[in-house]
Amino acid sequence: MSTEVVVAGNEATFKIHPAIGVARVGNSPDYFIGPEVPDQPASPEGGFRDAEGRLKRQAAHFRIYQYDSGGQAVREVVPGRDGVKDIVWTVQVANKKAAWYQFHLPLDVPDGRRLKRRQYGRRNADVQDRSKLVNMPAPQSVSVAQQQTAQVLGQIMGHKTHLGDLRGVKGGSLLFLGGMGECGSWAGKPITGFANNDTWYDDISDGPVTAEVILDNGQAIEAAGAWVVVGPPHYAPAVKTVRTMYDLLHDVFVNNGTLPFPTDITYGDHIEPILARFCNLQWVNRGFAAQFGWGGPHYFLDEKMRARLSDPSERNEELRTQVYNTMRDYERDGRSPTPWPWIYGDGMAVPPRSDLQHLALSETQNRMMRQWALGDFTAGTKKTITKLKDAPVASQPGLLDRAALENCAADAFHPGCEVTWPIRHDTMYSEPFRIRHRTAQDPPEPDYGDHFTPDIALSARGPLYAQGPGDLTRWMAAPWQTDTASCRSGYELQNNIDARYSPYLPTFWPAHVPNHVLKAADFEKVNAAGSDEERADAFERRAVWLRGLTATDKTQQLQQMTKLWWKFGIIEEREYTVGDGKFPDSILVESPPQPPLQEAHDDNNLVNVHVPQLGAPEISDAAAEAAMGRAVTTAIEGTSYTPEQVSVGYLEKLDPFHEWQ
Repeated sequence: MSTEVVVAGNEATFKIHPAIGVARVGNSPDYFIGPEVPDQPASPEGGFRDAEGRLKRQAAHFRIYQYDSGGQAVREVVPGRDGVKDIVWTVQVANKKAAWYQFHLPLDVPDGRRLKRRQYGRRNADVQDRSKLVNMPAPQSVSVAQQQTAQVLGQIMGHKTHLGDLRGVKGGSLLFLGGMGECGSWAGKPITGFANNDTWYDDISDGPVTAEVILDNGQAIEAAGAWVVVGPPHYAPAVKTVRTMYDLLHDVFVNNGTLPFPTDITYGDHIEPILARFCNLQWVNRGFAAQFGWGGPHYFLDEKMRARLSDPSERNEELRTQVYNTMRDYERDGRSPTPWPWIYGDGMAVPPRSDLQHLALSETQNRMMRQWALGDFTAGTKKTITKLKDAPVASQPGLLDRAALENCAADAFHPGCEVTWPIRHDTMYSEPFRIRHRTAQDPPEPDYGDHFTPDIALSARGPLYAQGPGDLTRWMAAPWQTDTASCRSGYELQNNIDARYSPYLPTFWPAHVPNHVLKAADFEKVNAAGSDEERADAFERRAVWLRGLTATDKTQQLQQMTKLWWKFGIIEEREYTVGDGKFPDSILVESPPQPPLQEAHDDNNLVNVHVPQLGAPEISDAAAEAAMGRAVTTAIEGTSYTPEQVSVGYLEKLDPFHEWQ
């Protein structure tokens, strides 16, 4: 291969990776770079907070690779080498949440057609000039040869915002940093619900990332474009959910034939990563800890258990079959909460109305598990790469794509953490994982009218094709903090609370928004000399991660989250140094929350009781107080929990059909 850049006709020689990069907000000017390989340790140098305790932003790091005529990456493109003089990067992000439509349920599932007409309406419907609701700054460009930087400054309803920063890196790459976690109401109005708060804005964003490679001869060649999504913080960065965004999208492309199904299933590469995620959720949900955690009946990472699970012989076929059969099958299981995983799904409501009440593995994950159950696999160990530079160049683009998406949630699209349900439609992509850009040659997006129905959303004229700035994140909660504060575990109606009730299961997005965590003080007891009984108690003890939301009213708690979001603890890896084998070598621990959150009682907000009647608009304050009192009494009479542990209220997220509004 020549050391000079080769351009074959009009063929795209250069591609940006990751195809979808993920940045995350933080209130610190400091930052760390997000994962670049799937097995990268989740512990950035200097930690996740700055010297003042503020939360660092996660930067998305984009690189360009040159491909040969056979479609294989042959080198990372670096100015000053191989005939390349410079790279000019351009990013345009936007936040369109306030100008988009309400979210109540995904519109591509059957329940999406059951909503009331008003629920298909616009956010901020009373604002006539819709352009004022679109926060879309001009594109920003930087040269890496000059190590230029640029700020992305916008405004919404006359309020100025900072959506991010671009930094050209001398080696040829680009760093994109998102906003600072700012949110507010331009009209000074209070929070009213989990997703559709009129007059409220945040600094989440997304948009196209493009680049021109400037050759020594002055020729400029455009690289295949990428996309950046700015999401909320990942509060448990060392934990991955059972079905990640990569799993979901990989399944999309396997099903449409653009990616192959794995030809050789190995236990280490294809099966154990799924089972291990059940085990690692022990650090963010006590229910998963009891069943799948250290010493639990289904701790798949125990060496004796691993030996059996990785054995393809007939001797362990029944064990494999039992594990596989326990995974959720919608046709067989319907609304049952018993099958795995114990995570809420797209159609979640209380009481349940849909078979999609709970999550299932992707079709591709399920197919691999079925093959494993039948013994059609090998016992190979996982190929682990912890640094991008250690991987062959040809593998690096795929690792970058995968690392970004494996750390995103694809649990309940209700609406989700980073992006929501449109992401699973293959019409959105120009090739696997690469979002289709809306260009000047494409017709502009039409005005869909005052009501945005499933028929419009899924039509050929709908928004599930070429995308523009802000088009991925506009479906998300406004602001994101209110949805994050709403995603807990063990939701139940007051009249169903009895001995069968678990405050731990099922759960929303525990890998990103933890439910129950091991406090630093308890880890110190585990990791020190003392009685085995005391250390075991400390290890099993969990504190409610959202315990710092102390308002009595649930809506007031959402309001609290808009101010306190950066103060909650980050779940970080700690080494168990006693060395006696009585606890895991690596333990995930909640870093102490910032003041005053560390003063909250450990079990505050443990029991979450939905009282639908409180959603009735005509209910008086006295009637509401009486209803809440009855709910608390019912909960403590049916369980062993104390009034201090019980949190009751109308939870809009659990009432997508708004029968009480």
